[in-house]
Amino acid sequence: MPNFVKGVIHFQQEVFPQKKELFERLSLGQSPEALFITCSDSRIETAMITQTDPGELFICRNAGNIVPPHGLNTGAMTASIEFAVAVLEVPHVVICGHTECGAMKGAMNPEMVAGLPHVRDWLGFSRAAVEVVRETGAELDERERMLMLTEQNVVLQLNHLRTHPSVAAALAKKKLVLHGWVYDIKDGAVTAYDAATERFLPVAERYAVELAARVAGEGHGCAA
Repeated sequence: MPNFVKGVIHFQQEVFPQKKELFERLSLGQSPEALFITCSDSRIETAMITQTDPGELFICRNAGNIVPPHGLNTGAMTASIEFAVAVLEVPHVVICGHTECGAMKGAMNPEMVAGLPHVRDWLGFSRAAVEVVRETGAELDERERMLMLTEQNVVLQLNHLRTHPSVAAALAKKKLVLHGWVYDIKDGAVTAYDAATERFLPVAERYAVELAARVAGEGHGCAA
């Protein structure tokens, strides 16, 4: 705890003053660019990975970056998704899985969580991804199989996300884009799902067109 307190003091004395204008603006409201759904794992630092400032991401975290399909029961994820999409009107939603995910290991090996009934039930929302891997990834080694599960789980949760009424409506109006990412803790690589090829590609490749357009726009702005 002393380390956290030291960090708070450093923030108050050094970081906050440098970004005072940003925080004054944020005190008036928020307009995040994306809803970012990722795992609770302490090794995932969203701001570091995306190099974003406060106010740019509306973040939801849970074990396994899971999005339960929409149903009659209200849960924290359902309410947060509804608020982000219907009220904040975020133009993007990212579901980001990661390597060495304990939740995915538990989903693949349910005996690991047999004594954790709530965890076991929660991981049931990843069962379809597990079955895909068992049917199509039997010849893979353990590392490859877990990576496949991590990717399949992201795709599955994207499908669950589409069942939420606010998301379905925003997609129908072309006001929302969904993204599936996987972050590799060891080497820092981030891959993104490409629906056209049904593959996860390096982000620089997956978003090459968008990046080129932004560079061109910035160049035009400088020329002007």
